[in-house]
Amino acid sequence: MLAAKLMNKLVSMSLLLTFAASAAEFEISGMLGIEERYFFESSQYPQQFDHSQASVYVEPEFYWGWNNGGDSLTFKPFYRIDSQDDERTHGDIRELAYIHVSDSWEFRAGIRKEFWGVAEFQHLVDVINQTDAVENFDGEDKLGQPMVNVSLVQNWGIVDLYVLLGFRERIFPGEEGRLRGPLVVDKNNISYESSAEEKHVDFAIRWTQTFGDFDVGSYWFCGTNREPILTPTNIGNNLVLRQYYAQMDQFGLDVQATIGDWLWKFESIHRDTTEVSFWATQAGFEYTYVGIMDSIIDLGLLTEYSWDERGEGDINAPGAAFQNDLFLGGRIAFNDMQSSEILMGVGTDLDHSALTYLIEANRRFGDSFTASLDLKIMQSSDPVEPLFGLKNDDHLQLSVEWYF
Repeated sequence: MLAAKLMNKLVSMSLLLTFAASAAEFEISGMLGIEERYFFESSQYPQQFDHSQASVYVEPEFYWGWNNGGDSLTFKPFYRIDSQDDERTHGDIRELAYIHVSDSWEFRAGIRKEFWGVAEFQHLVDVINQTDAVENFDGEDKLGQPMVNVSLVQNWGIVDLYVLLGFRERIFPGEEGRLRGPLVVDKNNISYESSAEEKHVDFAIRWTQTFGDFDVGSYWFCGTNREPILTPTNIGNNLVLRQYYAQMDQFGLDVQATIGDWLWKFESIHRDTTEVSFWATQAGFEYTYVGIMDSIIDLGLLTEYSWDERGEGDINAPGAAFQNDLFLGGRIAFNDMQSSEILMGVGTDLDHSALTYLIEANRRFGDSFTASLDLKIMQSSDPVEPLFGLKNDDHLQLSVEWYF
C-alpha cells in the first residue's frame, strides 16, 4: 500500500540520519492499560455479547532527537486485544513522523495525528484524521494519517500546508460488538467516488492567529470525506451496511475567546459534496468558578448548542446526528497532586425524546498510574432518532493505565 511504502522510506531515511548524528537523544515512554466495560442491559441485537467486555491495550512511544532538538523522529504504535469483539482487537500506527524545526518554519513527514477544534461535545472542524469508531462511539479516538506538513510562522499568523498521502477507512464494531446499530458495517464492501479510491491524495491549508483574547483558526480541505455514507445492502442472506466515501470541499472556522472566567467557543463548517451541500455549527461557553467555597477546587459550567442544516439525522447521514441538540455539563477540577477531575454532562435532542448522560472521572495514583471511570446512559423512544439503536448500551467503563 502507498502508506506502507512511504513509511518504509521514512524509517530508512530517519534511522540513517539518527545514527549519523553525533549528539542523538533516545527516549522510551508509553502507556499500558486494562479496561473493563459492563453493560447494564442484555444485548439489543443477535450475535452481540450481553454484559461484560474486557480488553488490554498498549501504546509505547519511541523518540529520537538530534541537532539540539531541531530534528526528531517519533514512533507511537497502538494495539488492543478485546475479549468480545474481533474488530476491536486491532492495531494502528498512531504516529511515525520525522520533524525538523527552524526559526520560522517546521517540516513534518510521516504518520501523524492533527487535532483541530475548541468545542467540548462535538468537534466539527476536526477533519484530518479518520475516526477510530471501534475504540469508542464518541469520535474522540483517531487513526494515524500519512502526510507531509509544512508550517510557516509569520507575524500575521501561522500557515499550515498539508498533503495527505492516502486515505484511512473508518473502523466500526463487528457483529459481536456493542455500541452499534441494528446493521453491521461491512468492512469489505467499500466504494469511492474517486477512481483513485484509498490512494487519493488530499490537500488542506489552515491559518491560525491570536488577536488579544481571541484564538482564531480557519481552513480549507479538499479530498475524501472522512464520514462514509452507509447504505443497506444484501450480501448473501445478510443485510449489512455498505460504505461509500465521497469527495468533498470543506471550509472551517473555529474561534475561542478567554475573557476573565469565561471561555467562549465557536466552530462552523461548510461542506460541499455531490450528494449534499450544508452548513453546521457548534457553539457555547464555559464559565469557571475559581476556588469554590474558599477551597482549591474549581467548578466549570458548560453549555453548547449544535445545529446542522441537514436536519434529521439518519444512518445515511451520520454527521447530522446532532442537528438541533443542547449540551449542558459541569467540570470539577480538584487541583490536587493527583490531578483529580470529574466531567458531568447531559445532551438532549430538542426535536425528539432522546437524552444522553455522561460522567467521566479520572485520578492519578502515585507517579505512574491513572484510573478513569466513565458512565454513559442513552435514552431514546423514537426509532427515527439515531440514539434509538443504542438504547440498550448503557454502560460503566473502568480503565487503569500505567505510564512508563
